[in-house]
Amino acid sequence: MSDDLRSLTDLDRIIHEPARLLVVTILSSVVSADFLFLQRETGLTKGNLSAHLSRLEEAGYVKIEKTFKGKLPLTICKLTAAGQKALAKYREQVQNFMRKTS
Repeated sequence: MSDDLRSLTDLDRIIHEPARLLVVTILSSVVSADFLFLQRETGLTKGNLSAHLSRLEEAGYVKIEKTFKGKLPLTICKLTAAGQKALAKYREQVQNFMRKTS
């Protein structure tokens, strides 16, 4: 296997998963987003989105704050500094791979 292809094995598997990549990319473009906004934008089911957010939170990439808006529960998600750094590194690795293999 060439070094160019081998570099793909170094990608962050947490972010590389398509649904999580979508969530992290959306969160990188906003200060914060509520759960329903993320669900609408990603097209994921509640359970699927919840599972991906939990995985991102466990990795320290997303901070989840559960609160209330009036009497209704509200879940706010924010990309952490570690998440921003991980996404930037992921983008750089993919861009480097694309340049090397073009």
